[in-house]
Formats: sequence, C-alpha cells, structure tokens
Amino acid sequence: MRYRPTALGYLRTDVSRLSQAWDEAQIRKLAERFGYDFAGMVIHDPSTDRPPLARLKSRATRLAAEAVITPAPTHFEGATIPDSLIAQLDVITVDPEHTYARWSIPPLPTDH
Repeated sequence: MRYRPTALGYLRTDVSRLSQAWDEAQIRKLAERFGYDFAGMVIHDPSTDRPPLARLKSRATRLAAEAVITPAPTHFEGATIPDSLIAQLDVITVDPEHTYARWSIPPLPTDH
C-alpha cells in the first residue's frame, strides 16, 4: 500500500456564493492531481458558524493532514492566508494556483 498525504478543502459560503459546487469540484480535482487523499471539506458560513480557523486547524490535526486547498486567498479574512495556518499545513490555492509551503528550502550557498 502506498502512502498518500491527506488534504482538506476549505471555503467560505459568502465568498463562493452560487459557485460553491464549482469551487468544491475544483478543490477535489486539484487534490487528486497533486496526489492527496482528500479527507473532506470544511465549509464556513459566517452567518452561522464560529470563527473557522480553529475548526480547520483542529480537523487537520485530527486527520494528520498535510495540506488545505482553497479556491483563493479571498476565502480567508482580509484575503490573506494566516501565517499560523501556513505554520501547520501547506496551503494551496486553486486560483491563482499557488502553494504556501510550511517549510521553505534555504538558498544554496554560492561560490564567489
């Protein structure tokens, strides 16, 4: 059996609006393309839910998730991906397609 890292999806209903089904499909498609075991979607409705970041982090911890995939940075407060989330998980956006990695590789030393 081959190990596949786990990913969660995340979106806000007030941002996706009528495109929610499309956004969910795009998240699943990207997870599959990147080789993740997709463990489900965390959907935040600001009119009824508590702040979503704690719930998202908690679920990611329970599932030992490696990444969260979201339609765009606009699905986070202030259209900014929280540093505390990037410290825990890789955050991947669908549009623009970008990965905010937990660890970055330091540049190689140059010989002068």
